[in-house]
Amino acid sequence: MEKAEGPKKMEKKELKIDWLAKLLFMVWPKMGVKYLALRMGVDDSAARNSHDVFSKVKRVDIFPAKNGLRGFIIILDNKTGLYFFQDGDHFSYDGYELGNYKKGDVTLFDRIDVKESHTYL
Repeated sequence: MEKAEGPKKMEKKELKIDWLAKLLFMVWPKMGVKYLALRMGVDDSAARNSHDVFSKVKRVDIFPAKNGLRGFIIILDNKTGLYFFQDGDHFSYDGYELGNYKKGDVTLFDRIDVKESHTYL
C-alpha cells in the first residue's frame, strides 16, 4: 500500500483587487467574495451549498470508520452520518445514513501527528 502524501502547497496567485471589488466588500461583502471568485475562475457552488447546510447545523462530530476501511464519518446534529472513505491519495464521499448517533470525542485530532498542515490553517 502506498503511503499517502501530505497536502500539496497551493501556489499563490496574485490577484489585483479593483475598485469594484473594494466597493462591494464595503457595502455587500458576500457579493464581493462572489465577484472575486468569478474573476479567479472559481466555481463557488460547492462552497455555497456546504455553507447552506453547515450553517444550520448545531453540532458536528467526527468518528473514524470502524469497518476496517480507511475512512471517517461526519455526524451532523447526532442524526445524519456522512461517510467518507480513502480513494487512492484522497477521501471520497460514500453516502449518508440517518439515525441516532452518540457524541464524538473532541480530542480525536490530538492523537494525530501532524507533519504538514494546510497553509491557510
